[in-house]
Amino acid sequence: MAKTTELRQVALERPFDDQKPGTSGLRKSTRQFQTPHYLESFIEASLRVVPGVEGGTLVVGGDGRYGNLAAISVIARMASAHGVSRLITTTGGILSTPAASHLIRSRGAVAGIILSASHNPGGLDGDFGVKINGANGGPAPESVTDAIHAATLHLESYRILDAEPLNLDAPGTTTIGAMAVEVIDGVDDYVALMQKLFDFDRIAALLRGDFRVAFDAMHAVTGPYASRLFEGLLGAPAGTVRNGLPLADFGGGHPDPNLTYAHELADLLLTGGAYDFGAACDGDGDRNMILGRNCFVNPSDSLAVLTANATLAPGYADGLAGVARSMPTSAAADVVAAELGIPCFETPTGWKFFGNLLDAGRITLCGEESFGTGSNHIREKDGLWAVLFWLQILAVRGCSVAEVMAGHWSRFGRHYYSRHDYEAVASEAAHGLYDRISGKLAALPGQAFAGRTIRAADDFGYTDPVDGSISKGQGLRVLLDDGSRVVLRLSGTGTKGATLRVYLESYVPPSGDLNQNPQLALKDLIDASDALAEIRSRTGMTRPTVIT
Repeated sequence: MAKTTELRQVALERPFDDQKPGTSGLRKSTRQFQTPHYLESFIEASLRVVPGVEGGTLVVGGDGRYGNLAAISVIARMASAHGVSRLITTTGGILSTPAASHLIRSRGAVAGIILSASHNPGGLDGDFGVKINGANGGPAPESVTDAIHAATLHLESYRILDAEPLNLDAPGTTTIGAMAVEVIDGVDDYVALMQKLFDFDRIAALLRGDFRVAFDAMHAVTGPYASRLFEGLLGAPAGTVRNGLPLADFGGGHPDPNLTYAHELADLLLTGGAYDFGAACDGDGDRNMILGRNCFVNPSDSLAVLTANATLAPGYADGLAGVARSMPTSAAADVVAAELGIPCFETPTGWKFFGNLLDAGRITLCGEESFGTGSNHIREKDGLWAVLFWLQILAVRGCSVAEVMAGHWSRFGRHYYSRHDYEAVASEAAHGLYDRISGKLAALPGQAFAGRTIRAADDFGYTDPVDGSISKGQGLRVLLDDGSRVVLRLSGTGTKGATLRVYLESYVPPSGDLNQNPQLALKDLIDASDALAEIRSRTGMTRPTVIT
């Protein structure tokens, strides 16, 4: 039954000047998004800019963090005011980023609005975010996000319908004004897609045996998906999924699946003997961490292992068109691609760069060192997909995670790799450090560095092979004569200060020592990088906040 509605044009006292989206949308503190008209301003600009809004279908959902439900109702009322024909959302407003990408593609939506700040903390004192995805299911390109930002700077008003809040307690249909609203179970479509890609019978046989699995949903969006998949369809014991109830503040935790923030899971796998496999996903479900008994899988290595074993999964049995990795990600996948005779692309950080390659059919798999891997099944990274892929490999090969890694390194060599994050650095200090190194790049080649010689140093740039677009200033690289390298970047995913990321990589061939502790194997690079960048003295930090 249609609800009584009234169209309002709400005047803004002045435009907001801080709504420039980053690589993953607009992320701000929750309290900033609670500022009157703040959310509405960004949504208004987005609905004016995104092509096909009037008469089109829109997908809306989020990771369940504080403000999620209220924001969905606001967006629905604004979407109706802008002539959207159909809005698709989910029970409880719970929709992972990968599932949203699939829904956009399968339902022919013109766009999706994903309410998440990904791995950032939630709650009233945490963060909130809004990301716009295009009709291909991937993050909107810079041309769109730049136009949205430009629109926010000159916005004088926004349109919205006065209507009752949406009831998202159960699937069903309703209307807001002339717009149809479809509330669906957000898990169903995603699970059906996974069943097309992987052999559920084979994985179920593994999980119903003596093979013990622990999955940490971190009180974030993947809890309902993982419970349906692992404890439901695949028959894993009750309790396999930990922290499976999505909470508005993620239970007070930091939903970032790494050894620091998922330390309870890491302790189970790395110091205990009760579990054979562990995994975790982040706030919106697009990142993953993979663990075996006494074995942590570096995300760069994970991409390489999936590439080398892709044909073991039914959805990839015909082989791969190619693989791509972000520039800071180690070159482990490059070595595999070379042996398989397939292309390997090095792109800037940001999933939208993979999207062009996927849409053009140039690649099948892609990944980033920041715990994200994906494929051509959607246009986002996908945490649970990666977990299922690992379980597929283990089920077919009948060995442990540690044995998979040992076999991989003995065949392809090992890229010792680590990322050191210095979080919440004062912006002035972080940019001062970064600008100083940038200014020294031209003079670095030929200098000694960590017992090696600097072969080249640059600020990475990328020319997209599909559309010819050029991206500059993507990260400072110090490339050494033995193939080792150090990369520095300032992250745009935080909301407090700046995050300095330092990436360190050293390759050892199959004949070398493949069983070192990565931090010890990289110690000379770590010390030389600190000396070059003056990290301690300029940030005041004696050690990284997070080491992965």
